[in-house]
Amino acid sequence: MTAPAAAKLSRPVLLGVCLVYILFGLFGRDPWKTDDVIGMAQMWSAVHLQGEAWLLPQVAGITATANGPLAMWAGAGAMWLLGPWIGEINAARLPNLLWFAITTSSVWYGTYLLGRRSEAQPLALPFGGQPAPSDYGRMLADAALLLLIATLGLTWRTHETSVIPAAVACQALAFYSVARMLDRPWLGAATLGLALAGAVLTRGGATLLPLLAALPFALPATGWRGVRAALLLAAPLAVLLVAAWWMPALDTSLYWMQGWYNWHTSFFGLPTLDGTASALRNAPWFLWPLWPLALLALVRWRGWYGAAHLRVPLAFGGGALLMLLVTHHPGEAELLGMVVPTAMLSALALPTLRRGQVNWLDWFAVMAFSVAAFLVWFGWTTALSGWPNQIANNIERQTPGFQMQFVWLAVLGALLATAAWVALITWRLRVHPAALWRGSMLSAGGVLVTWVLLNLLWLAPIDYARSYRPVANAIAQTLAEQGPGECVRTRGLNLAQRASFAVLGGLVFSFDGACRLVVQQTDQDELPELRADETLLWEGARPADRQEWYRVIRVSP
Repeated sequence: MTAPAAAKLSRPVLLGVCLVYILFGLFGRDPWKTDDVIGMAQMWSAVHLQGEAWLLPQVAGITATANGPLAMWAGAGAMWLLGPWIGEINAARLPNLLWFAITTSSVWYGTYLLGRRSEAQPLALPFGGQPAPSDYGRMLADAALLLLIATLGLTWRTHETSVIPAAVACQALAFYSVARMLDRPWLGAATLGLALAGAVLTRGGATLLPLLAALPFALPATGWRGVRAALLLAAPLAVLLVAAWWMPALDTSLYWMQGWYNWHTSFFGLPTLDGTASALRNAPWFLWPLWPLALLALVRWRGWYGAAHLRVPLAFGGGALLMLLVTHHPGEAELLGMVVPTAMLSALALPTLRRGQVNWLDWFAVMAFSVAAFLVWFGWTTALSGWPNQIANNIERQTPGFQMQFVWLAVLGALLATAAWVALITWRLRVHPAALWRGSMLSAGGVLVTWVLLNLLWLAPIDYARSYRPVANAIAQTLAEQGPGECVRTRGLNLAQRASFAVLGGLVFSFDGACRLVVQQTDQDELPELRADETLLWEGARPADRQEWYRVIRVSP
């Protein structure tokens, strides 16, 4: 492996890429089911229901034992503090900026600390001129961060108000902590303690187990001082922070804590055939473009697995893989545990690529994302103009009743994003940069321009198709017309629907079977007959939904 050129990526450019990535898609829309609205409903419940909802996550009165309180605390605090000024939904999404900042900075600094070590350096050039260790580590860190942003499966999950962004941030912080312990063991141990405590307070054992599995293999690379710092500082700090929540929670609701234990026992176990098939089917696109580069790094760096720059990401990647083997139904949350270590490994593969391989990677990104951008524009113009007729009719069936509008500001922003993509391609073709991060810039830029175009041109129709606001408002108005103080129960509603009605309509339902008002969810194809003692007050569905049908019923005494 020869030394790459030491061209540096501009800090403002990298920061701008990160800001555009996280800001677009985060605001200006309703929460969508399932995890997005359930996470926000936990924040809403803490603010509006008060009491133990601040300590133990719940969804409009229903215990939510699959999640810890950390994400709820951050979102509810922002909602309580800033909700009256910027709206509760926008305020609840502000902590996503924090989680994203922790994730990206941890990946960058962790990769930098490992990449500047002597064993990670490329072969020196015959007449000198190779980059300094710090410059090489910086190039690796830039590439790892760009590859993180280019990861397809991370894009939506980073923008939802669930516990997932906080869990990924804790995993990334643990990765940085171990890298930091190489030169400053006690500082790294302090942040590791925060990461372990945060892991428990996000998804409990589901986030903590892969970290605990990784640490015995990652820590020896830091030497005895690092192991001692972890045992004497990180572990007690994590236990103390978790106990500060655990003890009051145990005293407040033994029922909730029992539910938390039951969720863990149902979550862990041998993977089912369906769960394994789903994980294998989703992993290739979910972890693209990381996994091919990570596998290449394992081949090209064989014989160096004991070095810190390979040992640490391999340990964390192994812990994430373990989760796929001890989870009944491994899903996207488990696959996300592999993003941070594979981003580091993928960056290590870039210096080993030949010029032809780098060009192939760039041309694949140019072709794939140019086609994606074209399809976004083509679909939008088709929906706006109604031509070609067949495609326009297919789009209209997905969003019946929605009128596509020409918004000058959004169109101007989309044109600027497209022009930036063309400029990036032109720069790559004309300049032929030799910097290490060149192999990831086009992939990150392609994901970014596609994401921006989708949000500028398609966010309104997608929100129209997925939001429960029309149904929530109609049900809330119908119930308000029945007079104040009446008891309302449900029939057939799942947790995501309860969460949607709470956040969007302010509705909290009772569990009293004697309630005379009933909100029912049923199927449009099999509407049940009303009983003799039931009176239909309202019925309807979301405009784009062909399955769910909702009713408000009064039951006679």
